[in-house]
Amino acid sequence: MKKFLWFFLAVIVMALVWYLFLKPSDYTIRFEVKTFPGAINQTIKYWDKTLDAVTPAMQEGSIYEVHQKLRFNDSIHSYAWEIVPINDSLSKVIVNVRDEQHSLANKLQVPFSDTDFEKRSRKTVLDLMENIEDHINKFKVTIVGEDEIPEKYFAYVPVEGTQIQKARGMMQNLSFVSQVILENQAQLNGPPMIQVTDWNMETDSLKYNFGHPIIRSEKLPIDTEIQYKRIFKKRALKAVYHGNYITSDRAWYALLDYAKKNNIEVEPNPVEVFFNNPNMGGDELEWKAEIYMPIKESNE
Repeated sequence: MKKFLWFFLAVIVMALVWYLFLKPSDYTIRFEVKTFPGAINQTIKYWDKTLDAVTPAMQEGSIYEVHQKLRFNDSIHSYAWEIVPINDSLSKVIVNVRDEQHSLANKLQVPFSDTDFEKRSRKTVLDLMENIEDHINKFKVTIVGEDEIPEKYFAYVPVEGTQIQKARGMMQNLSFVSQVILENQAQLNGPPMIQVTDWNMETDSLKYNFGHPIIRSEKLPIDTEIQYKRIFKKRALKAVYHGNYITSDRAWYALLDYAKKNNIEVEPNPVEVFFNNPNMGGDELEWKAEIYMPIKESNE
């Protein structure tokens, strides 16, 4: 009996030491969202820009973990977001919150009362949840499955920027590319498109080619900023995106999730084809884009 009591006491002491001094969070909140992890990841990052962030939201190693530090009055709270996919349209989010200045006091109070720290944490997480719900109601992604990137001859300009700047980069260059093609009497061969050449998921930065597919012509000038290349047919996973083109990259994440679930190795260099002109306005949920994620060939 004494041995059991000593063992029980030791377990209690170790549990207290872990809880008070080693446990990385003071408070944990869990909730579910009817969308895929990439949409949550991006919402956290852009929602972060509206807050008093000491350390901006950054993902840690993968899109499934995002960390940030926020200032509330005289305190700095760290938020560690873990995003767990449940199925194609449902994710669980686990939020570990820590007050860096008052962690020990919070751990002593949290089990026994509803502290201001807990109320602040719940209010902050609720604010994010509302942002996510608002965002996912503004777009729709449908996975088609395996298809082919169509072969095209491409007149384009190379562009760099962040994911959120992608649509702006397209609009800034659309008139220029279209004018050169029109003035030189080249024939269009499909709607505008982009081909991503580099995607840094940690910094959300891109390098991509934007332009028009055309019928190859000897009349096209070679002394402008416009470049030309042939895009060859390639096996790819395809999705159809409806919504504002600013956030068409949500379909990229949906395709990556689909590839992971189905053990398909892909190249993170999506191709997007745009069927609507944003300058014409209208219901954004009627805007359509076809999104392709190239499948890595076995000999590559």
